[in-house]
Amino acid sequence: MDKLHITGLECTACIGVHAWEQQIRQRVVIDLVLAIDAAVAAASDELRDALDYSAVARDVRAFVSSSRYQLIEALAEGLCAQVLNAHGVSSAVIRVHKPSAIPAARDTVIEIERRR
Repeated sequence: MDKLHITGLECTACIGVHAWEQQIRQRVVIDLVLAIDAAVAAASDELRDALDYSAVARDVRAFVSSSRYQLIEALAEGLCAQVLNAHGVSSAVIRVHKPSAIPAARDTVIEIERRR
């Protein structure tokens, strides 16, 4: 199985367990690893035969910006379901980074993997 990686996709979301967090937009960073079969696209060199990763990124940003979650775990789960359903990949690994979650830490990340 081939894998397409999209890393460091910057988004903003209403996310957090504190009331004040639900009133603001916070920066989150998304990494995706999508299981695909790239053989046809590699042979044809045509976008129509490939997973349109620009469309995937656009959809991810739209989903995250319109979402409202308390936990990054829930955001990751919802995002993963959306990617699996909308883009027909066989599996996805989603990492949601919330750099501001712990003041003394550089980053806080959840990673999930789901299959169709």
